[in-house]
Amino acid sequence: MHRWAELTGPALRALFADDPACVALIPVGATEQHGPHLPVGTDTILATAISDAAAARGGAIVLPPVPVGASWWHGTELGGTLALAGERVAELVVEHVRWAAHTGVRRVLFVNGHVGNTAPLWVACDRLRFEHPDLRVGVLEWWRLTPAITAEVTVDAEDWHAHRAETALMLAIAPELVDLTEAKAADDPDRTAGLVFRYAVGQVSHTGVTGRPSEATVELGERLWADVVAAAREVVARARVERPPLR
Repeated sequence: MHRWAELTGPALRALFADDPACVALIPVGATEQHGPHLPVGTDTILATAISDAAAARGGAIVLPPVPVGASWWHGTELGGTLALAGERVAELVVEHVRWAAHTGVRRVLFVNGHVGNTAPLWVACDRLRFEHPDLRVGVLEWWRLTPAITAEVTVDAEDWHAHRAETALMLAIAPELVDLTEAKAADDPDRTAGLVFRYAVGQVSHTGVTGRPSEATVELGERLWADVVAAAREVVARARVERPPLR
């Protein structure tokens, strides 16, 4: 596995000269409250771990993670959140790609760990594909990789956060950072069904959680992690060879 930050400049140029199809994976996470049981860096930890695992068999390189995302609606009451405006997230990742392209990157996947980054990342993709038509740019979101993964993720909430699946994944990859005692008391239902407007976290959750983290287990986390890694690797393999449908 290659990590951008661990290689020299000449080695990076040589990597892309030898393998122009190498996929640059950019983990894009967040630093935000994740209830009383998960660390505020959960989304960045997951995005980075998925990127590392997806690149482990070669054919991809992992760039340094973007640790602060579009998290304004988490507010200030619960503590721990660092946030950028969505427009700033889009600008930031566009700059990452522009600079990476100078070293030879031609295929990029933003590996998103935070639902709130979805819109900014697609804005970034639109700008990049317009301004740099020689680049291939896309977004990989672990919770959407397969219908089975999406079904598992939404068992306890549609508008989920720090819930059963996310807690289980953290138990699988960073168990020392999970407070299971707090998780058992953190359950909070999804109150967003049928709403017309979108609300700040403090207006829909008492604990900063949406879902049932009390149901998370190591076994569930390991099974879900295996599915996510397998699907992410398959996406990277496809990204290496994909061509536009019309040329």
